Amino acid sequence: MLSPGVRPPRGRDPDRGGHGPARAAPAGGDRHPMSLELARRLVEILLALALIQQSLEHLRGFRDERILFSARIALAVLVLAGVASPWPLVGLAALSLLILHRFQGPYNGGSDRMGLLILWCLTLSSLAPTPLLAELAFGYLGAQLTLSYFISGWVKVVNPDWRSGRALRDVFQFSAYPVAESLRGFAHRPCLLRAMSWGVMGFELVFPLTLLWPPALMAGLVVAGTFHLANACLFGLNRFFWTWLSAYPAILWLQGRVF
Repeated sequence: MLSPGVRPPRGRDPDRGGHGPARAAPAGGDRHPMSLELARRLVEILLALALIQQSLEHLRGFRDERILFSARIALAVLVLAGVASPWPLVGLAALSLLILHRFQGPYNGGSDRMGLLILWCLTLSSLAPTPLLAELAFGYLGAQLTLSYFISGWVKVVNPDWRSGRALRDVFQFSAYPVAESLRGFAHRPCLLRAMSWGVMGFELVFPLTLLWPPALMAGLVVAGTFHLANACLFGLNRFFWTWLSAYPAILWLQGRVF
């Protein structure tokens, strides 16, 4: 037994009678960066669930839609189960081109574009011939996610309608987005709308700075996820919630890898 304040010799573990190799301390002190394999698998699972949810609404559409999206559900289930990786991802990527042709582009705007970005970054990372290329493809996803918030904030802050709160007023008063007529009453609360506008713009503009400190990034992702969830509940924009959530492991991995 060691006396207090006396360190054991290097290369020995006092809990094992002084024999065997010492346990190495994790790199970076107490930090435990997420591995590329784990981050990629988490993104695969979340994206597969998002694709299944999005595809179900097309099963009552035209015959060609039912065929395309039934195939997408089947491939997403294989991704979810981790079967025959990475070929179900390759199949989903190829199928995404057919869906783009069928609808003449991303028919649901930003959420579809982000979904395509996630899918193709995952596929390229999985097929990359070297670890460096795999990291670059996956890191690109994390970087684009970060930029998506900053660019969205910049577009808003240079718009006088957003700075004054008029943009949100119009959303509540005139658009078809609110899921309940009672929500349109927010259009008559200009001070609240102005505060909400600046809160959203400020958060989006400073989001890249959260990469500098892991707890700040975790807090930022919680705020961002809550924002998307609120949009899903208030305006029915549920695709954004599930799609952006799918990319969050990529930015967590990127922060641990770079910073």
